Parts: sequence; C-alpha cells; structure tokens
Amino acid sequence: MTESFQFQLKKTDGGARLGEVSMPRGTIRTPAFMPVGTVGTVKAMYLDQVRETGADIILGNTYHLMLRPTAERVARLGGLHQLIRWPHPILTDSGGFQVMSLSGLRKLDEQGVTFKSHVDGSLHHMSPERSIEIQGLLDSDIQMQLDECVALPATPKEIERAMEMSLRWAERCKVAFGNQPGKAMFGIVQGGDVPELRVRSAQALSGMDLKGYAVGGLAVGEPQEVMLRMLDITLPELPTQKPRYLMGVGTPDDILKSVARGIDMFDCVMPTRSGRHGLAFTRRGKVNIRNARHAEDMRPLDEQSNCPASRDYSRAYLHHLVRANEALGGMLLSWHNLAYYQELMQGIRKAIAEGRFADFMAETQENWARGDLEPV
Repeated sequence: MTESFQFQLKKTDGGARLGEVSMPRGTIRTPAFMPVGTVGTVKAMYLDQVRETGADIILGNTYHLMLRPTAERVARLGGLHQLIRWPHPILTDSGGFQVMSLSGLRKLDEQGVTFKSHVDGSLHHMSPERSIEIQGLLDSDIQMQLDECVALPATPKEIERAMEMSLRWAERCKVAFGNQPGKAMFGIVQGGDVPELRVRSAQALSGMDLKGYAVGGLAVGEPQEVMLRMLDITLPELPTQKPRYLMGVGTPDDILKSVARGIDMFDCVMPTRSGRHGLAFTRRGKVNIRNARHAEDMRPLDEQSNCPASRDYSRAYLHHLVRANEALGGMLLSWHNLAYYQELMQGIRKAIAEGRFADFMAETQENWARGDLEPV
C-alpha cells in the first residue's frame, strides 16, 4: 500500500492491459470488476463474502446516499468505510446518471441540476461542487466528476451540448476536489455514439491531467457493437499511464471484449440483479435456474469453483428456492455470480501476464457457447 494514488501498467498483451492501482486503503488489481453497493450494501451479500470472492474495491452511489442516510450523517458516523465495515477502496459515482434518469423530476442548467427525491419528493440541487462535497463527506477513495449522461438515441446537437457541459463541469469538479493525497478524481468521457464528439471529449479531459478516466454513456441500451466502436475511437485518445474505467458494463462477454480494447475497471449491477431473478453466469454460459430441467438436477452450478454457493448447493435446491421466492435463492445466486465475475477477472489477469489473452478469450467464449447441459 502507498500514501498516494498510483497506477502501474505492468504488462500489455495486444490491447489488454495488466496493472495495479495502489492507494492507502489497498491495492486494486486490474482489470478489475467492482461490485455495486449502491446504498452501502452489495445486495443480498455480506461484505465479508464480497471480499472473499476476490473484490478489491466496491462502488457506492452519491445520489442514493445523499438522500438516505445523507452524506452528512455518514460523515458524522465516521465515513462510509466504517459504517458499512469495508476497510478497502470505495469508488463513488457522481450521481449524474441517476439524476438524469429522473426525466420529469429535474431541471438542468449550467450551475447543475435541481431535482425531486424519488424517496420523499424533497427538492435538492446537485452542482459539480456539491457532488464532490458529498463524495468527500462519504470519504470515498475514487470520486467521479458530475456529468450529464444522455440516453441514446439522441440528436448529435443534444449529445454535443451535454458533452460540452460535462467538460465544463469536469473543470469545476477538478477545482473543487483540489489536492487530496491518496485519493483520486476521474473524468468521464461523453459524446454518445458520435465519434468526433467522443474524440473531442477524451482529448479535452486528457488535457486536464486527471488521475484516471472513465468512459460514460455506454450502458444506456445501445447495441454492443456501438459500445465497442466507441471504445475503439475513444481509448487511443486517453493517456496510456492512467487507469480507464468503463461505467456500468456489463455482461461477461462485454468485459472480455472491452479488456481486449484496453479497459482496466468495470462495474455493473448485473451479477446481483440477475442472481435475484434466478439467472446464473457460469463457465458454460448463462443458466436460468427457474427452468424445469433443473428441478431434479443434483449437480452444482460449478463443482470446480472455490465459492460454496457455486460448489455445494444443487441446482435442484436452487431451483426450488427461486421458484418458492425464498430470499436464500437470490442470496446464493448473487454470491455465485459475483464469484464467477471475480474468477473471470482473475483468469483475465493471469492470461495477460502469460501473454495468452487472445487464447483465453477464445476458450472462454467457446465454453459459453457449449452450454451447461453436460457435466462441466
């Protein structure tokens, strides 16, 4: 561990990058997957379990935490790490994505966004400075600039307006963040699906010399090929020696293909949300445990896994729990999915270190395509 924020790029294999982020609260091995703890909890999981799956960092959400229990209360209680019993790094997003989703409940201008709480209808104002202030009260280790995230499809004019606003807000966030030893603020590349706007955004943010860079606005329902094309256009414009974070993405296949293009960090609610709805991600592809074919299948989801949820419980029992709407079903499947995601990241890092990422990617995709009907 270190007293400063440092990113070390250890090795490349094609576009894939093996690295390490060092911070006072711990080291983040990259490529990294960050489980989403929106309101200070990774849903249906103990944080000790999350750590045991291999997670080095989790994500918290500024919008939700500012509404309840409030950032000021979290600060009085010793900060988010102490409150939730997670002494390792935490990244907080700016709240911009959630606020922009409140279409009928917000008003946007140059100063920021005024919005009504979805919890109780109370009125709030989020400026770039207030977003950074809230993240500071939460005491997160990596803080994100406030940006305007436009849902696709949108007109090029609307995308350009939001991108330029986000750049101005990035400058204000940088000033508000100041110099915080051991912590980092990341900028967010916007520009929708317009290549020249993505390039302009990435170049302008690079000129701000921030600690890291995120690619935003690509988990808003666009096809995978659009996301990958935007990454191909954007990533060459970002500094090589700074971490790159793809926000809100995604499926295991999204992660593999994005790593191949040079992404270092990911977050997504998919492992836990899918688990709560009976969907498991495995080395042999997706498994809908609700399907009747699992009703008398005594195989585990993955007998080779180190995760007890994957290895020690039969599909028949998981099927029963999910069909009976028992909470334990969602808990076990969330645990399994998070463990699978971390096993995937571990395999990716090992493959890059050994210079065989392309082979690893091909083998992994072949196993997904083969399916899970036969024993693993």
